[in-house]
Amino acid sequence: MKALLKSAVIAAALLISGFSGFKTFAVEKTKHFNVIAFFRNYPDPAHISFVKDANKFFPEAAKKYNFSYDTTSDWHNLNAQFLARYQVVLFLDSRPQLPQERAAFETYMKGGGGWLGFHFAAFALTPSDFNADWDWYHNEFLGSGQYVSNTWHPTSAILRNEAGDHPVAKGIPPTFKTSPNEWYRWEKDLRTNPDIKILFSIDSSSFPLGNGPKQSEIWHSGYYPVVWTNKNYKMVYFNMGHNDMDYDGHTNATLSHTFDSKMEAKLIINALLWAGTGQLVR
Repeated sequence: MKALLKSAVIAAALLISGFSGFKTFAVEKTKHFNVIAFFRNYPDPAHISFVKDANKFFPEAAKKYNFSYDTTSDWHNLNAQFLARYQVVLFLDSRPQLPQERAAFETYMKGGGGWLGFHFAAFALTPSDFNADWDWYHNEFLGSGQYVSNTWHPTSAILRNEAGDHPVAKGIPPTFKTSPNEWYRWEKDLRTNPDIKILFSIDSSSFPLGNGPKQSEIWHSGYYPVVWTNKNYKMVYFNMGHNDMDYDGHTNATLSHTFDSKMEAKLIINALLWAGTGQLVR
């Protein structure tokens, strides 16, 4: 009886010790953080459709993963006082235009803030309505430089996982199929930038990618990074963020949804949780 009682006491002590450790781990894993998503309603139906999807997807995810999700289309909010409330900033298919907004964002990121950017958030082309006139953002932070070309129509791709042990890739298989997207090609080769870690690229099994009508809009070969991080910041850029639309039927009805790909959605959530609570990974 004494031996049994002694065993029970030891077991209880171990349970208490283990439970205490579990509680600490659980708190760390579910630490609450705040997210703010900036967007503009550019006159592009695919981008508008994606923003609507994102503003439905993230509030639902917030309930499950213990973060708050706010949105604003007022880019004057991109200032130090406003950003101090948030651990992660999202750019949903858009980016700041005014110098003071850009300066506030740069300061926020250099101060340890988190960021996820989608698709058109990285677009820059001179001359255009969105000139490549923000050197830190396009050449240092993103590392991609100017936009060069794209695929058409929006098409699913097979992505290859190059992330290694980066937490963004936790639970993501070596390859997976995305939702349809318009894929971008960039001026700079990210493979040559020591500050950039490419997380996912287009797998060669995706080719040919796109169906035209222009031959230049169909990719038959090449290397195309589509998800990457800058090692000096808590940031992830996703080339995804352009839903397929009924362009040919001229109704502009949404034909696909970015977050319908389960692995794509998981990847985005992984990145958000890492940017909100994780540590920089070299």
